[in-house]
Amino acid sequence: MQRFTGIAASPGIAVGKLRIIDRRRIAVTELAVAPEAVAHEIRRLTDAVAATRAELEALRSHLAETTGDDHLFFIETHLMILADERLVSETSAIISSGLINAEGALLRTLGRYREIFAGIDDPYLRERIYDVETVIERVLHCMGGTAPEQLPRHEERVVVAAHDITPADMLQINRDNVLAIITEIGGRTSHTAILARALELPAVAGVDGIAELPLDGQQVIVDGTSGVVIVNPDDEAFRTFLSRKQHYDYLESELLKTAHLPAVTLDGRSLLLRGNVEIPEEGSSVLKHGGAGVGLYRTEILFMNRAGLPDEEEQFGVYRSMQQAVAPHLLTIRTLDAGGDKLLDGMETVVEQNPVLGMRAIRLSLSMPEEFKKQLRAILRVSATGPVRIMFPMISGLEEVRSARKLLEEAKSELDRAGIPYDRQIQVGVMIEIPSAVTVADLLAREVDFFSVGTNDLIQYLLAIDRTNEQLSPLYQPLHPAVLRSLRQIVHTAHAAGITACLCGEMAGDPLYLPVLLGLGFDELSMGAASLLRVKQILRRCSSQRARQIADGCFRFSTAAEAELYLKQQMTLDVVESFD
Repeated sequence: MQRFTGIAASPGIAVGKLRIIDRRRIAVTELAVAPEAVAHEIRRLTDAVAATRAELEALRSHLAETTGDDHLFFIETHLMILADERLVSETSAIISSGLINAEGALLRTLGRYREIFAGIDDPYLRERIYDVETVIERVLHCMGGTAPEQLPRHEERVVVAAHDITPADMLQINRDNVLAIITEIGGRTSHTAILARALELPAVAGVDGIAELPLDGQQVIVDGTSGVVIVNPDDEAFRTFLSRKQHYDYLESELLKTAHLPAVTLDGRSLLLRGNVEIPEEGSSVLKHGGAGVGLYRTEILFMNRAGLPDEEEQFGVYRSMQQAVAPHLLTIRTLDAGGDKLLDGMETVVEQNPVLGMRAIRLSLSMPEEFKKQLRAILRVSATGPVRIMFPMISGLEEVRSARKLLEEAKSELDRAGIPYDRQIQVGVMIEIPSAVTVADLLAREVDFFSVGTNDLIQYLLAIDRTNEQLSPLYQPLHPAVLRSLRQIVHTAHAAGITACLCGEMAGDPLYLPVLLGLGFDELSMGAASLLRVKQILRRCSSQRARQIADGCFRFSTAAEAELYLKQQMTLDVVESFD
């Protein structure tokens, strides 16, 4: 028996035969070339890029016929990477200056991209390097005249393991045959993991070396909930995980039976539970799990891995697909929340000593008003097709809100002149994720329709904790008194002004925190689709009065550890009493 530990990328437990697919990176040797061979190597590069583009375009046409247009976003992303002229120009320059072969030069280009992405703070954005790697790997295959091994289409009950599985592979996967996937690279926020969750396919990522071992055909257990993979399990491990799988499957089936039930407490208080999404494919999963639409749609993915910024039509098409995926429910679209040093390759940017506190999110959007208005016009146009609201990220003060709303009014006027319809009553909200926004929340509340608390960043900024630093992870404390006091102030201020108080981030999706957030008075929580039914289950077993008691109780403690212990005790007590 061999046990591996990776990253829990998509929940669920599967037992089947391991099928290892050869997706190892092509072994590339950097070779010196003579000056007279430079033109030939550059031609090999450009021909391979053209062939890869043709291959992806053919795949796009095939998927459009078999899965529909809503599933083409990832292919479009890879085509945009290929369309970036710098991929060829920078690699060609390396060939010319270094007098090396095209394959070696392409790997140097990839190395530069890896250095850039490695410096990104946000794990979701950092993992976009896998898209670049996937595209370059395709080009290398074209240069070598080879093709990667395809995923099995007809083998029954297999668990696929590979160095990497691309989003295109995921869109073509046969769910009747493939039970789960294992990859050596990637993480929870990779595109493959996002699609695995949307397809409800158990997945474990980051299992280093598993595809290199002679394990093909062995029995395997995949626990996408804990990130554990066991190959050739002994009888005890098999019985343990089979029992765990049966328990998990039973709970999931029982939870799905409650998807249609209202998100309401025992004493009749309603709480809107919505989903966080990045791609249209996730919309159906949100609705399947009983979500009342989308509370956070991240638009950054549209701006990544490309030479130029997306135009209005491209944005409109993607946003409309997202709106249709969750219709007739509400779609909350957050405007670009990223820094120029991270994503916007088409812009001239300067190196910042601390990008997290630099030119990013609403600051970046306001610095490029014409590009910002393209996004606003696209959102407004989608609002004519169904309920949509706009959310501005990283607001620190009233000046930013007024500047953003001024550009929004300009965008409306431009649509009016063009005779293009939009929702004239569209709601506008702000993310509360900076301490200054908490302090001036009363001023902000006068000029917006809702608050949405981004707890991930709010906790990071309040406690001066880099949440990606493993050494500091014990200090990332959602129940820290400063966090609880801030949340209470935000809700109180919102309600005093007659606007809605929403919350997204990891706190929203953790059932442990539900009584606290409910007791504080939040009107809406937004989370990953997989968390919706578990949070609803706790909500339907709780009264608003009991939630207020628990929330008030947390404020009696001076440390996060004390508050967490108290909260767990109260949750355990309530569960026991519910079975008395």
